[in-house]
Amino acid sequence: MTRAIHVGLMVPINNTTFEREALGWLTPGSKQTVFKIPRGKGLLTPETIGPYKAQALALGAGFANTDVDVVAYGCTAAGFIDGPQGDAELAREMSRVSGKPVVTTAHSMVAILQEAQVKRIGLITPYLEAVNEQLKQFLLAGGIEVLSFDSFYAGDVDTLGRITAKEVYDLAIQTMTPDCEAMFIACAQLPTLSILAQLQKVLGKPVFSSNWGTMVQAAKALSSTEPSKAKKVVQV
Repeated sequence: MTRAIHVGLMVPINNTTFEREALGWLTPGSKQTVFKIPRGKGLLTPETIGPYKAQALALGAGFANTDVDVVAYGCTAAGFIDGPQGDAELAREMSRVSGKPVVTTAHSMVAILQEAQVKRIGLITPYLEAVNEQLKQFLLAGGIEVLSFDSFYAGDVDTLGRITAKEVYDLAIQTMTPDCEAMFIACAQLPTLSILAQLQKVLGKPVFSSNWGTMVQAAKALSSTEPSKAKKVVQV
């Protein structure tokens, strides 16, 4: 599928990256409508995820009367904190209230790795330790093992928002090891549009990110018979 699409992008209100990068992964002429989910300064936790998801569903209902083709729930942590079943339930509920196909970033990261037949990865994130462990368990449930890992360990959204593409690039280089089949950069706030292709050249392995994976899956969600609309920036 090569035609342009209209994505309904949902991101946390503090996210300054995904909205800028989303259309860069799609066919020229694609467009987006962005809804921003309210949240506090602290990073998401199991205690705060319930109210956060409730607000997301309330906002998502607003897509029902639009010409959006597919909704992309672009919050990585919100998905894996609740586990695969919780993430799948959110997608079903979001589809019900919006009347649109829905993809989540958490599911998308597992799906693109499975489709690439990648089972052992290097992983970088911006999260604190407890959330990192939940992410690793989410991946493991999908048959993906984290062999090499590092994090920026951002304690709040302001610190998270200051992480640059150069810092992401450098941490990925430092973290990758020969036994990893691919590198994954997790979190929709981390900028990756400008660095994925170069990282792949330098590392000699596939490099994936939350934002790239979400847009790939959003394009695929519209039809199981047409090719992905996402640009083939990363070859796997």
